[in-house]
Amino acid sequence: MIHLSSFILCLAGFAALAFAMDRPQHDLFGRSLPAPATAALRVGGAVSLLGALGLLVAWQGWGLGLVMFSGHTSLGAGLVHGALIVQRRWVARPN
Repeated sequence: MIHLSSFILCLAGFAALAFAMDRPQHDLFGRSLPAPATAALRVGGAVSLLGALGLLVAWQGWGLGLVMFSGHTSLGAGLVHGALIVQRRWVARPN
């Protein structure tokens, strides 16, 4: 259950960090979000990733916890990146 919780935190963190960038904002919302919203997404993403790190380190210690965190962040970042690519291609697809 800790793996799932940590992975969901990593996925949410990277999604928030992705939504805090200009290009995904334009692709998804058609405009840039206000500066306070972008800052909140950045802080929320960082807090989510730190929460996942804290959860794994508390569970397995620094050695294995950091290794697990590396795996969870890699998978989370890859899924968010892939989802953004699929969304971009889906929108650009001719009907």
